[in-house]
Amino acid sequence: MIYTVTLNPCLDYLVAVHNFQSGRVNRAGYERIMPGGKGINVSYVLNILKQDNLALGFVGGFTGAEIERLMDKDGIRHDFVHLKHGNSRIDVQMLDGIESSIHGVGPCITQEDIDALCDQLQQLQDGDTLVLSGAVPRGARDTIYSDILRSVEHKDLYIIVDAKGPLLLNTLKYKPFLIKPNLQEMIDIFYLDVENMDDIIRYAKNLQNMGARNVLVSLGADGAVLVTETGEIYRHSAMSGKVHNTVGCGDSMLAGFLVGYQQNHDMVQAFQLSLAAASANAFHDGRGTYEDIMDLLDILHREIEE
Repeated sequence: MIYTVTLNPCLDYLVAVHNFQSGRVNRAGYERIMPGGKGINVSYVLNILKQDNLALGFVGGFTGAEIERLMDKDGIRHDFVHLKHGNSRIDVQMLDGIESSIHGVGPCITQEDIDALCDQLQQLQDGDTLVLSGAVPRGARDTIYSDILRSVEHKDLYIIVDAKGPLLLNTLKYKPFLIKPNLQEMIDIFYLDVENMDDIIRYAKNLQNMGARNVLVSLGADGAVLVTETGEIYRHSAMSGKVHNTVGCGDSMLAGFLVGYQQNHDMVQAFQLSLAAASANAFHDGRGTYEDIMDLLDILHREIEE
């Protein structure tokens, strides 16, 4: 069973505005409202790939209620802790040839809320997968992910972490099975320039020396690279196609990897499905479909065979 944790969920308001002009009245070409937050995005793609999972985290106020309503409508299982004060944030993603984002403030959480989540996590069984993903709300320290892991360290879990800076680094002592930084996050961690693929691989190995077992680095238009705990290195450029949406591509990549690995613990299969899932998201206005992902996976297999 896979459990995703989203500590700071949002309603993603995606709006396309052609030829946006600052200071003028602009009209949207189309708009879409979806539940968001990195862990929730992972849950959606897991569901698309027919992988049972449960979304956990915090929701608050009328926006939190709408997040839950939309997830119920979409068949995404969840069991959020309900905050007593504040509203879950609204994030605006505006598309006008390029993407611009405004992230809402969101609620402030308390230690009582964190304790309630840690109590929920005691239901996990040995062999389950726990995904800690995304930014954290106000009131949370940069040790919150490591604090959560301390509460379940007596369990034999597959720990997955997709977070920035200290949030990620503080979890490495718990030897997560997989971390998924993107290129900019690696640069921010090591305060060093990245000149080539050799640099990326060296930094990934540095993260392994700090505790991570496997490191999947998303590289945007340049694809991805996976450095495994047994020393294998897999890399692939981005798949060809017209990009409509980059929001959630990294989360789709993570979900694809998890489903691929769940099938028979094959790293190559996991890496390939991660690429296909990320590409399906990029080539779609919202989230890619199961058919989109499988078609791209077939294309990837053919490319590799050639």
